[in-house]
Amino acid sequence: MINLSKTMLDGVILSMLASFYLVVILWFNPRLFLQDYPDEIQERVPPKSDQEKRQSLIIGIPFLLLLFAVPFFSTLTLQRQYGGELPFLYLTVNAFGIGFIFNLVDLLVLDWLIFCSITPRFLVIQGTEGMKAYKDYGYHFRGFLIGTVISIVAGLVIGGIVMLFLSVK
Repeated sequence: MINLSKTMLDGVILSMLASFYLVVILWFNPRLFLQDYPDEIQERVPPKSDQEKRQSLIIGIPFLLLLFAVPFFSTLTLQRQYGGELPFLYLTVNAFGIGFIFNLVDLLVLDWLIFCSITPRFLVIQGTEGMKAYKDYGYHFRGFLIGTVISIVAGLVIGGIVMLFLSVK
């Protein structure tokens, strides 16, 4: 059975954890996410230094693990809750839904509200103050579409892993 309340709750938990993580990192150094800024901004500033590349990798790995771990453990506990009897589709929908909720929060709250509408000073990379690219809602919507495809793929992978994990007794 698809448990929408579990999917939504775990999606909100992932959204809160991941959003907090992102905001703290951006506060520390927005250049660590330079690759996620609009091209116009990236072209205006020097590329990441070797130290920034290392730091991006160091902070990126735990972030990606978080994005995978929450849907995985949610889906695993869902399957166990139903005695290992849920079909692949239900497992996939749960994992996808959690990732999609974060993707939606990322678009609406982090990208459109904070980045595009409010644009706090800590997000503005030195030398790019006042650029129109900070208000490019379409850029972030395209990222949302890419994130949706990634959520589908991750949901399929996580659903498959949980299915295989619980089928091996």
